[in-house]
Amino acid sequence: MNGAYLIELERSEDERGFFTRVWDKKLYEEKGLNSELLQISLSYSKKRGTLRGMHFQKKPFEETKLVRCTKGKIFDVIIDLQPESSTYKKWFSIELSADNLQALYIPEGFAHGFQTLEDSCEVCYHMSNWFSLEHARGIRWDDKEFDIKWPIENPIISKKDLSYDRYDVK
Repeated sequence: MNGAYLIELERSEDERGFFTRVWDKKLYEEKGLNSELLQISLSYSKKRGTLRGMHFQKKPFEETKLVRCTKGKIFDVIIDLQPESSTYKKWFSIELSADNLQALYIPEGFAHGFQTLEDSCEVCYHMSNWFSLEHARGIRWDDKEFDIKWPIENPIISKKDLSYDRYDVK
């Protein structure tokens, strides 16, 4: 996906367990990635099959996100909403888990969502912009424009996420 990256966190292990650096501003700057972090948030989902998404923010509050599953396992999805992009309207999914130590770098102009694959999941988000309720938007999780292949049928979804329109109505 244009501008999105899977980040493999390096694990340094010994008899006590392991250590990994989740964030390194200098390294991100060297790679030409957005290194501005203004907010870190954590979501907790009780039940397997919980679906959150598809969320994004409109200008001037677009945000880059670094997303990592810190407990459990999720099916993470991004959609490129940048009309000038070669991957416009395409979606990408990956399984993120507390065990695989991977993070997804999501640039501005993408919608993001996930479905929990286990009970009791936590997801940590590092964001480059402040949350703005006025600029927060979403796309229906089951929008036929994208036809995302969610792994678990009959998901648990909030009323807010169920209220989103299809993308072509935006």
